[in-house]
Amino acid sequence: MLRQELGTICKIKKLEVMQESKRQKQIASLLIEELNDIFRRFGLNMIDGGMVSLSGVKVTPDLLEARIYLSLFQVKDPKTILKRVEDRSWEIKKELASRVKQQLRRIPELKFFEDDTLENAFKMEELFKQINKGKEPEA
Repeated sequence: MLRQELGTICKIKKLEVMQESKRQKQIASLLIEELNDIFRRFGLNMIDGGMVSLSGVKVTPDLLEARIYLSLFQVKDPKTILKRVEDRSWEIKKELASRVKQQLRRIPELKFFEDDTLENAFKMEELFKQINKGKEPEA
């Protein structure tokens, strides 16, 4: 079990070490700009009273896949929201293609993921508060 977790951590570290090329960054920037507008026009930025925003886009080195990270705020069921977005991914890709066809030869495959960075930050903050409550102030 521990060996498996260490293996996963090593894989994550390798991915973090790999630098994005200039072209990957340019395409990611273009995609996030266009996708933000598409989400707004399609009404995907507010779903069931919760707010959905794009927190980042990572493009694979071969430029054939774009991993889109969604930040979900005050959303009751994140899996349902991701499913809704994935169900409309064909429409999103079609609209995206019409907007960026002059800049890209092939439109990357869109994959949506939940960005839980904020959630993890809140959990860490709560843990630090609990740790600090246990300490006596030094005089």
